[in-house]
Amino acid sequence: MEANNRLLPLWFTRIETGQLRLPRFQRYEAWGAKEVRDLLQAMFRSLPAGALLVLAVGDTEKFVSRAMQGTPAPTENVNEHLLDGQQPLTALWKSLQDLYDDHTYFVRWEIDEETEHRVPNVIGQARWTKNGVRYPLWVDSPAELYARGLIPLKLLRPTATGQDINQWCLAATETDYQKGMTLAQDVNELRQRVATYNIPFLALPVTTPKDVALDVFIKLNTSAVKLTTFDIVVAQVEEATGESLHDIIQKIRATAPGVDRYIEPEDLLLSVAALREDRSPSQASYQKLDFSLLANQWKAIADGIAFMISILEEEHIFDDARLPTVAVLPVLAALHGDMPVSGDAKGNARTLVRAYLWRAFFTDRYTNAAATAALRDFRGLRSTIKDGTDRSTIEIFSPVEFSLPTADELVRTRWPKSKDILARGILAASLRAGAFDLADGVPVSASHIKLREYHHLFPDFLLTQDGRMDESESFRALNCALITWNTNRAISAKEPIKYLRERSERGALGEDSVRTRLRSHLIPYKALNVGGYAAISDPSEREAKVREDFQSFLAKRAASMLPVIYALCEGHEDASSLFSDV
Repeated sequence: MEANNRLLPLWFTRIETGQLRLPRFQRYEAWGAKEVRDLLQAMFRSLPAGALLVLAVGDTEKFVSRAMQGTPAPTENVNEHLLDGQQPLTALWKSLQDLYDDHTYFVRWEIDEETEHRVPNVIGQARWTKNGVRYPLWVDSPAELYARGLIPLKLLRPTATGQDINQWCLAATETDYQKGMTLAQDVNELRQRVATYNIPFLALPVTTPKDVALDVFIKLNTSAVKLTTFDIVVAQVEEATGESLHDIIQKIRATAPGVDRYIEPEDLLLSVAALREDRSPSQASYQKLDFSLLANQWKAIADGIAFMISILEEEHIFDDARLPTVAVLPVLAALHGDMPVSGDAKGNARTLVRAYLWRAFFTDRYTNAAATAALRDFRGLRSTIKDGTDRSTIEIFSPVEFSLPTADELVRTRWPKSKDILARGILAASLRAGAFDLADGVPVSASHIKLREYHHLFPDFLLTQDGRMDESESFRALNCALITWNTNRAISAKEPIKYLRERSERGALGEDSVRTRLRSHLIPYKALNVGGYAAISDPSEREAKVREDFQSFLAKRAASMLPVIYALCEGHEDASSLFSDV
């Protein structure tokens, strides 16, 4: 590997002619306006911006390549691949050519308060287009820019001519020759900084083997955004197949819309591929995948992900914030290829999958070593679906190793906004019953859940005021329901008996409607319909009554939910019918 220097105009020449290109496994442009401005500021103040990494190309490219964004059609053969440095080079190229849709960049001479020297300062102006016109209009007016002391970066690009500069300066100063020449001097001083800006690079020789170049890319990548396992696999898939994994991800998003609500599709793709190759869905396994097959499997994987989403939505699990554990996602998606397509076999397989899902939510199966556990469960589920083996042989169905929770465990479980599996499992069970809003009566759905908030059934203030309880005691999963923002504000810190009465009085169907809506959250009406604490004058008696009612509510809700949970974990479709208002 050799270290070299190269001035910015020479980099631009190679970009413009196509001599320098990107391996297609490189991530796409990721920098925002702040990163672009910081780099430009460094350039105009002659500060270093890091070294790049290139691979010399001989007669045959080692990797499939693509041109950088915003560049013209290549006129020469590629002789270098840019392995690291796409973001800064793209930022310099596009800003100096004014190719960004959303920003135009300028330089303004300013006086540094500490040194009292004149220094260049980079300004980024937001741009937008409406009815075919690009705004703000003053950005394209030389006179308006001159009045603001702004010099457009496009004027400083290496290919700008003296005539271009003189014409712009005269237009900016409204043909005032003296002012125009002074402005031209300022422009040329800035152009000189661009022309002499050095961007060093490390160069791998043309004899570098593909696997070595790939290894160097992974280990020496200096991007501001750290390489992920997916980025590394992208490179290896490109090497093996010439296919773009980025393109495959976009196809998966089109085939399985909604996947991003649960997980990054990049991570899920690799996990599903690993299970399909009988490997655990872990980062260590991703490196061992048969990458030559992956590009041909994307449609089957995408169909599996769409199946996964359909199962989750049927169970009223609509996003990652309410998903008890991500470990189930690749298992569901990978099973799709083995699922029967019709008849009793299909029904039995879906019952099995439903039971697996809920047992994952109500046992500690995926608390530790989730990847290994997922592989074992996948093997067992697949065997049962294909060969009809008894599901008791699947590890997650072992009542000894992975027992279902007791009522006391439900009572002790903390707030479901955390990532605790059991806490989110309790919330998921309540959502599956329909979770109609307590005021407007709208059932939970993928769109409506965005309007929901985590609500204390026994208000937090009621439980914790005057030091009655520690705050953590009110944050129990069984004390939670998802309701809309408006309903949450209407209930506020009122006693349960008061806000339930208000719902009954204001609702067209009265108390029956309130009972139905509570039932749709698996909330027992009788146990919650308590209050009258303000009428108790003695503080100790009032505190004791609040605590007693709260503990009684938790115990009764746990008892009424337990049959539903057990039924879900058996795969029953109508488990919520077992709920009783004890």
